[in-house]
Amino acid sequence: MTVLVTAGVPALVTPVPAAAKPSASPSGGPRGPAASVGIRLLDAPVNRRDDSRAHMYIVDHVRPGSTIKRRVMAENSSEIEREVSLYAAAADVGPDGFVLAPGRTANELSSWITIEPDQKRLAAGRATEALVTIAVPRDAEAGERYAVVWAEVSGTGEKNVRQIGRAGVRVYLSVGPGGEPPSGFEIGTLTGSRRADGTPVVTAEVRNTGRRALDLAGELRLTDGPGGLSTGPVKVEAGTLALGGTTTVRVVLDPRLPDGPWSAKLDLASGWTRRSASGTVSFGSGPATVSAADSSADVLTGGLVTSGLVLALFAVYAYRRRARFRPTVPAA
Repeated sequence: MTVLVTAGVPALVTPVPAAAKPSASPSGGPRGPAASVGIRLLDAPVNRRDDSRAHMYIVDHVRPGSTIKRRVMAENSSEIEREVSLYAAAADVGPDGFVLAPGRTANELSSWITIEPDQKRLAAGRATEALVTIAVPRDAEAGERYAVVWAEVSGTGEKNVRQIGRAGVRVYLSVGPGGEPPSGFEIGTLTGSRRADGTPVVTAEVRNTGRRALDLAGELRLTDGPGGLSTGPVKVEAGTLALGGTTTVRVVLDPRLPDGPWSAKLDLASGWTRRSASGTVSFGSGPATVSAADSSADVLTGGLVTSGLVLALFAVYAYRRRARFRPTVPAA
């Protein structure tokens, strides 16, 4: 039996552009009331109480033959009464992150999902609870699968222009015997640079070394800058990283930031999996071709040679002066 806890934060609503957006009227307004909807997750497994992802998405690991249930809240945020449809559709995780399939495209995971009720007529601003059930077949192969639980509303504006609005809660379901596959990632070297317009940027390569997809987010801090300056924390959103995938995290900073050097620390997390990386970064154009040490040596050598010549000339002058005024000694 899976024990659930009330989700501590609202689920992330994933808005999707309407399949057919209303065209603008001559006055600039939409043709008819907008079709708008929202959805959020209401609970999560108690063993994921500290997993922030499980409070936004349906994230779990189950054995073949298992059934899990989650509650969601769907709201008609339109200005008029609408019919709200609830259904599951396909998704995937690849180089471009979490990819949503068009319309009601199905995949293996979405075919395991049922929602009750799957349709509800709601007045403007009203919401309804729905139960999401995921029944995993006994012969399901091990692996991680992805889908989205969608809430959708539609209507017809002027001239029969169909409006569609939908929002969804992601599903990350790992299937297999034993415990949950480990999650992990590595953060590469932190690098500082400036864009052509002078904006400073800190970048780092991040690689998924675990066996589950990741949703990375975190903070960047800069300390020990020129004059003891510090900045941050700056929020970082790295998106979804597939199994074995690599992405470049780019943190854009204030253009007024001095070149440095700075002590940088990047903290990233996906749920309860956390990693940090530290290093020294600068945003300047780089050192000159001749190093400062070499230039100093040249100047010092030149100074010593010049000083030697002056001393030698002074010694010759002093010797000749003494010889000129030396008293004559009579011969014996």
